[in-house]
Amino acid sequence: MENKTGETDLAQLIANMEPVLNEGDYVFTTVHNTMAIPRETTICEIKEKEGITLILSKMDADRLGLTYEYIASWITLNIHSSLAAVGLTAAFSKELGDNGISCNVIAGYYHDHIFIDKKDNHKALNVLREMSSKKEHKINIANRKIV
Repeated sequence: MENKTGETDLAQLIANMEPVLNEGDYVFTTVHNTMAIPRETTICEIKEKEGITLILSKMDADRLGLTYEYIASWITLNIHSSLAAVGLTAAFSKELGDNGISCNVIAGYYHDHIFIDKKDNHKALNVLREMSSKKEHKINIANRKIV
């Protein structure tokens, strides 16, 4: 039977995260009503008090006449991370931040998804792969820090 809970061990999560760059350009846009937006075009939807944030391909946003300001690349971490896992987002976002890369993170049931500025896609992928390939993952469990 498939493990539906996912990995929780931070060292295992980092060592086996297998970052993959998804093809295409992606955008964040906001609308007040999603009735005119075909559900199959959206990657993610977040309801906020100011409006509904949608993440979708740039191609679909252009076709639908939606406005956006930020063009992103989408990296998926292929490890099945548990929604209860502690520290993975903090670890990779710190590593990306230390390399001057902003990230917007969405946790799905099976995987973490990172949206980064299009210009940083290969740099971000290299940073994540290097982070994952380190032979030693020393973890200070009390502080949940990678050292």
